Amino acid sequence: MSLKIGSIVNGKVSGITNFGAFVTLDSGEKGMVHISEVSHSYVDDIKNVLKIGQAVTCKVVSVSDDGKVALSIKQAQPDDNEKQPSKPRRQKYTPAPKVTSPGDFVWENEQKKDATFEDMMSKFKRTSEDKMSDLKRGENRGYSRRGNGSGRK
Repeated sequence: MSLKIGSIVNGKVSGITNFGAFVTLDSGEKGMVHISEVSHSYVDDIKNVLKIGQAVTCKVVSVSDDGKVALSIKQAQPDDNEKQPSKPRRQKYTPAPKVTSPGDFVWENEQKKDATFEDMMSKFKRTSEDKMSDLKRGENRGYSRRGNGSGRK
């Protein structure tokens, strides 16, 4: 019987090594399950999970040209983690409140809901003037945004 990749097959564990287990399939062919393909959780010692003679259901992962069959037990079974409810996702980052002057402690989202156009324009103008004055103070100290190296205009 020729094994097809992706097919689900039954067999029995016929040998165990440190790196995996050998499985004799019901069709008489032999395949190997790598230790990473035994379980959805981490397997430190394969002997704690599988025993010789144990019946297993495997998925055919690959068949090489020389007839070696790679099997996976974990791909043939549903993931236990999928059955459990998933962890809640992290909440989206919420920026700190915008503070333009003392006493003006309003969250950005709240500000957008209740603000009129005139309020937003006056806030923009006030913020713009504050930034411009900061820039002018920096130029008076010898700092320049142009980066010409001289520090002056």
